[in-house]
Amino acid sequence: MTEVGNVYGESLYQLAKDESLAVSIGEQLAALRESFRQEPDFIRLLSSPNLTKAERCQILEDSFRDKVHPYVLNFLKILTEKGYMRHFGDCCQAFTEHFDQDNGNLRVTAVTAVALSEAQSGKITEKLHKITGKNIILHNRIDPAVLGGVRLDYDGQRLDDTVSHHLDAVRELLSKTVL
Repeated sequence: MTEVGNVYGESLYQLAKDESLAVSIGEQLAALRESFRQEPDFIRLLSSPNLTKAERCQILEDSFRDKVHPYVLNFLKILTEKGYMRHFGDCCQAFTEHFDQDNGNLRVTAVTAVALSEAQSGKITEKLHKITGKNIILHNRIDPAVLGGVRLDYDGQRLDDTVSHHLDAVRELLSKTVL
């Protein structure tokens, strides 16, 4: 995460928290982040030197007025005026990290070969909650390369109990074995 993203994201979070708007602003930021991910040309437009700052801010005003909270709109305008729109994703990440820290949330990615059932997700969530004492927000990412099992990525840690990991360990052991 960039320093710009961290500073601006934390500032927006503190404002939203002080106004008891952290949940709704966080949801709006997540929706905007996904929209900008799907339409990266919009970020390029807001960063274009061919348009004045006033024109770029007017594009934001026309696009988002009455659709997002005024704090979010003003935040987008500030990033645009400063030339920092490329850091929007980092700002969202910082906002989310501060929100999660204050609310005892832990985001976990479970990487599996096939989608987890609700029962499996529930068991993983319950077990991680007991271990960490935090509210678990589980996201399941499908990766057929893991072959089977599950890999959990959270808080800078990786717990890997996948078939591919075990095969790699066997492969390494065999490569070191002298016959």
